[in-house]
Amino acid sequence: MSIKNDKAVLDEIESITLDHYEKNAESFWLGTRDHDVSQNIEAFLQALPEDKPLDILDFGCGPGRDIHTFKALGHRPVGLDGSKAFCKMAYEYSGCITLHQQFLKLDLKKDSFDGIYANASLFHIPSQELPRVLAELHRALRPGGILFSSNPRGNAEGWQGERYGHYMELEISAAYLQQSGFKIIHHYYRPDGKPCDQQPWLAIVSEALSSSC
Repeated sequence: MSIKNDKAVLDEIESITLDHYEKNAESFWLGTRDHDVSQNIEAFLQALPEDKPLDILDFGCGPGRDIHTFKALGHRPVGLDGSKAFCKMAYEYSGCITLHQQFLKLDLKKDSFDGIYANASLFHIPSQELPRVLAELHRALRPGGILFSSNPRGNAEGWQGERYGHYMELEISAAYLQQSGFKIIHHYYRPDGKPCDQQPWLAIVSEALSSSC
């Protein structure tokens, strides 16, 4: 599905998707708080320096499950979500700074983070906006910083109920990341140990290459 570069259309996509999460914040928390994402967290942290506290941005932090984990491991996580309800829940659960920012209207400082953890979030960004958003995340990372992303696999873009999604396989994902200054250093499919047709998630660990500018 192709979308015209129309601000009103993009605003509507983001508004409807966020409204879905606002209306279902509590049920989303109850349904996801016990999900085992330790494989993702380990893959992310293994690509980063060890034995020091890291500045981590949880991009699309939801109700705060993973920033709570990063804090418990001794790091300095900051959450970011477009849902006000999720930001409130994440702050109350973790005690961490939580930024209320929509994905298409980011305001992040340059060289602020060692790593950005985007678990089940980047797929909500329409395809024509993804290079710009990835470039903004690249800018927010320190040189050599790590971006972790985990998104549903597929070859489609559009609405699923009240949520907009852009679903990609590895080759297309890699092209977007390379275009925005990232180099893939590791990828895998989830859940671990299942046949390929039963692994709906693609996880990618990427390094932010130094800008030539």
